[in-house]
Amino acid sequence: MKYPIIAYGDPVLRKKATAIEPDEYPHIKELVANMFETMYAAHGVGLAAPQVGMSMRLFVVDASVFSDDEPELKDFKKAFINATILEEEGEEWGFNEGCLSIPDIREDVYRKPIVKMSYYDENWKHHVESFKGLAARVIQHEYDHIEGKLFTDKLSPLRRRLIEKKLNDISKGMVDVDYKMKFPAVKKGR
Repeated sequence: MKYPIIAYGDPVLRKKATAIEPDEYPHIKELVANMFETMYAAHGVGLAAPQVGMSMRLFVVDASVFSDDEPELKDFKKAFINATILEEEGEEWGFNEGCLSIPDIREDVYRKPIVKMSYYDENWKHHVESFKGLAARVIQHEYDHIEGKLFTDKLSPLRRRLIEKKLNDISKGMVDVDYKMKFPAVKKGR
C-alpha cells in the first residue's frame, strides 16, 4: 500500500517521534513493506514514518542506487526502528540532498562521513552498527526526520531565506510531483 507523503509545513514533520514497542505494532513488517513501496513509488532512497503522517521512530533506506560510486551498497536495504545515533565521526563533507517532503528543492548539506547506530530491524533484532559514506548520509537524513528536523534546517540563514517562497509554495500544494502528497496549507473541499 502506498501512503501519501506529507509535505513541508505539516507539524508532524517538526515533532520528535516516539519510540515504539513490539506489542504496539504486531504488523510492523507490513508497515515497513508499505513504507518501502511508498518510497520506491516516489523514487526516494529513504523514508521516515513522520513523512507518511506517523510520529514514530521508524525509517527505511535503500542506498543501492549509489552502488556505482560505492559498490558495497549494492544490496543496502534496511529498516531502522527506535534508532539512536551513538557517534558521528570524521570531517563533514557536502552532498546535494533532496527530500520527498520537500520536492524540487535540492541543497548542499554537510554531514559527518561515519555514523554509529543502535537500532532494531523489522524482526525486532537489535543491532549496533557503523555506516560510512553515502549510507551514513541517507541514514543521518532519515534520522533527522524522527528527531523533527529537516535538511533545510542545516542551511545558512541566507540560503533558507532564498528558498522560503518555494517552501511556502510546497506547503500550499503549488508543486508538480508524480507521487501522492498531502499538503498542510490546502483546504479540503475547495
